Amino acid sequence: MNIKSLLIGSAAALAAVSGAQAADAIVAAEPEPMEYVRVCDAFGTGFFYIPGTETCLKFGGYVRFQTNVGRDEFNTGRGTSDWDSFTRAQFEVDARSDTELGTLRGFIGLQANGDNAADSGMFVEQAFIELGGLKVGKFFSWWDDGINGETDKLSSNALFNSVRYTFDAGSFTAGISVDELEGIAKKLGETDNNIGVAGNIGFKVGGVSGALLGSYDIDNDEGAVRGMFSADLGPGALNLAGVWASGYNSYYNRAEWSAAASYAIKATDRLTITPGVQYDDSVRLAGSSVFSNLDSWRAGVTVDYKITEGLTTKITANYVDTDVVGDTVEGFFRLQRSF
Repeated sequence: MNIKSLLIGSAAALAAVSGAQAADAIVAAEPEPMEYVRVCDAFGTGFFYIPGTETCLKFGGYVRFQTNVGRDEFNTGRGTSDWDSFTRAQFEVDARSDTELGTLRGFIGLQANGDNAADSGMFVEQAFIELGGLKVGKFFSWWDDGINGETDKLSSNALFNSVRYTFDAGSFTAGISVDELEGIAKKLGETDNNIGVAGNIGFKVGGVSGALLGSYDIDNDEGAVRGMFSADLGPGALNLAGVWASGYNSYYNRAEWSAAASYAIKATDRLTITPGVQYDDSVRLAGSSVFSNLDSWRAGVTVDYKITEGLTTKITANYVDTDVVGDTVEGFFRLQRSF
């Protein structure tokens, strides 16, 4: 009787163990947790973390349709007529992350212009690396900064391959840049292996800001100095600017000196109206590398309107009076979808 009980108990125990092993064999594995894209708010809106990293990424750009009308002060026109339409596509990638040396940034801006059958493909407009105050690559210089509106012309070239360092103390900034100027502007007989040096200091206190920019074109042995000032005044912002050039150089070679002013009126949350004026003394004639004894002035108005979120339009019309070709009217209409 004891032997029989022992055999029955052993069989039951063996069956229980076998059943447990069989059950374990068919249990499905737990699914791996899914990693969702996280919003990164450390560098502003639109950034998100690249999955598995601490790098924040943002995509942006715009699609622009623009029609230019009229002839410029050199009477060159718009191609072979008094108007010209084109479409531009801009795509931008911005990657940033915090490091022990400051913010590490990489930026790529790709652009393509559709104007006629001879259009080329997409090209690199900007591409640079930035770490703290150090910036290297192809990017817009301080000469790309301007006053409100589209009446003034305060630079001749503003996009270079550069090495730049900027000290930023919040209300005060100071920086120096070494720029490659190859293929931009050279005097007759000069080699096309040019570099330049630029320095900029600026301040901002409340609604008042200003900047002083100086640049020297080494091969051309000429330079330019520009000052800008802005202040919130009444329903808008008053902007003033003045620039002087010692001679023909890559940074500014339109005239020996120039003065400009504009006032951006914030009519509504969507509408801004900006009248402006500029005077040029001793303008440079087209195809020449010396300043003449002729002058010119421009007066016009720019209208910016936000149609809806991400869609804006800009219209500008300018009257130009120059000793070179007399009176002319020019401007443009722009429709832009930004994202």
